[in-house]
Amino acid sequence: MNVIAANNIINMELQGLFPKDRLEEMNEIINYYKYYEGEELDWIKSATDYVATEKDTNYIKKLIDEEARFMFSKPPYFNINVEGNEELEKKLNKYLKRTLKNNLFNNDIIKATKDFLIGKRIALKLVANKVTNKIEIAFIPSLEFVHIPKIDNVKELEQIIFCYQLEENISRENQRFWKQKYYMNKSYCYVDEGIYDGTGKVIKIIKDNENTKLPFIPCYVIMNDALTGDITGKSDVKPLIENQKAYNQLTSEDIDTIIKGMNRIIYMLNIDDDSIFEDDDKPKISYKAGSVWNLEKDKQAGDGDKAEVNTIGSDFAYDQRIENALDRILTDMYNSLSIPKLNTDDLKSLTSAKAIKAIYQQFTSCIEEKMTSWIPMLEWMVEAIIEMSRIYKIGDLPNIDIEDVEIIVQNQYPLPSDEYEEMANDMQQVNTQVMSRKKYIEKWHNVPGDVADEELKQIQLEKQMLEDSYSQFETGELDE
Repeated sequence: MNVIAANNIINMELQGLFPKDRLEEMNEIINYYKYYEGEELDWIKSATDYVATEKDTNYIKKLIDEEARFMFSKPPYFNINVEGNEELEKKLNKYLKRTLKNNLFNNDIIKATKDFLIGKRIALKLVANKVTNKIEIAFIPSLEFVHIPKIDNVKELEQIIFCYQLEENISRENQRFWKQKYYMNKSYCYVDEGIYDGTGKVIKIIKDNENTKLPFIPCYVIMNDALTGDITGKSDVKPLIENQKAYNQLTSEDIDTIIKGMNRIIYMLNIDDDSIFEDDDKPKISYKAGSVWNLEKDKQAGDGDKAEVNTIGSDFAYDQRIENALDRILTDMYNSLSIPKLNTDDLKSLTSAKAIKAIYQQFTSCIEEKMTSWIPMLEWMVEAIIEMSRIYKIGDLPNIDIEDVEIIVQNQYPLPSDEYEEMANDMQQVNTQVMSRKKYIEKWHNVPGDVADEELKQIQLEKQMLEDSYSQFETGELDE
């Protein structure tokens, strides 16, 4: 969504409530996306007698992508527990797994995380599609929605407005915008939806004060690194911008310095101009490798003056200073996001998973802090999917009190682990009755509770069969 769309949505819905601040923030977020894509980096013009090199290196995108991959390259683990009803528990887990798969959830959550890190916040939206009879999951970037929290509790939504541009045109009357608004009224969620032109005039009403029959707004908004009461969040791009500019400037000047050192200045003394230039003042001498110049001495030079051609070399020495400066800038960028900066030699010396985890400990702590916003949203998502499916008769789910349902969401980091050692420690806890066999199977086989119960039943059945066979062997019944 562009800046014009942002301005229109604010003027149409907020009715003068800080429209300038909202529009300025949207312009700020648009610039963050440009920085992420390697644009909008201002160059310091330090030379006027030649065209300076402008070399772009986009470490902002690299670091933001690394954060997103670390958070969700391994998708989160979901499990639904229903106490005393294993059949329902199994059905709910199967339905949730199918819903996430149909919505390409594992792919979308990584993209949404990048929007979350760049654009300060993200919205999760659930829609019951009456045509396909399925629940749809959508992540909405911050430029395509404006949310209004409750006055006494910023964690809950009072209203949320989605808007994006359908048609772009110079004339505002020919522009087209789609707008959808969810709001609470008398314990139910209502929705308005329509098409508008660039002046805010209604072109087509799709939904008008329609009751969704939901006791909640089917949307959830989370902020990145927000303080108490903050409804905007912070962008992880901001602390990287100045260092990225300095890195680009330094690497560009490094290239120019190398070019100046390679292409040395040539000077000539007492050489006739006619042997250098054509009639139209174009040079006729060649600078390619192996070329031979046939130059004549200037007739106006004295008898004692010699015709000379020499070069001026560069006495610039790097002395590791440029490498140290670039390394300091990169290290500062990595440290801004607490990402460990490792090279090939560092990785060769890391032989155990514990050492790698120790190095990534600070980064893991920062990601865990961000997950304190994501985990509640994902838990809400599962609960809302169950409620919406029940209300709209999707998935053939039985009536169930959501209070009896326990929703578990766990993040999985892509770090190596000393798996065999950890398994041995857990098995020791099972033998000492500190950990249950069911918990062990759930953890190491990555299966829900009902599958673990079936496995335990099968183990018990096989054990009984072996004991019965052994008893028959002892009594001699097998020979008979």
